[in-house]
Amino acid sequence: MTNVYSLDGLLVFGLLLVCTCAYLRKVPRLKAWLLSEKRGVWGVFYKAAVIGTRLHVAVAVSCVLMAFYVLVVK
Repeated sequence: MTNVYSLDGLLVFGLLLVCTCAYLRKVPRLKAWLLSEKRGVWGVFYKAAVIGTRLHVAVAVSCVLMAFYVLVVK
């Protein structure tokens, strides 16, 4: 069980946010509703979606490494 107050928990939360927003960007109705704002609080989701789509290889490698760390090392 990871918590958000540790560094690895924060990294897991960030990776899940980026992956989820990148996935939601592919759904047309949710893209128009959730990812239309580029500033403010909702802009965080837009920026996470942009990071997830542009750096998809680095995000995928980071997810695999974090999964290995959480399952094996920790």
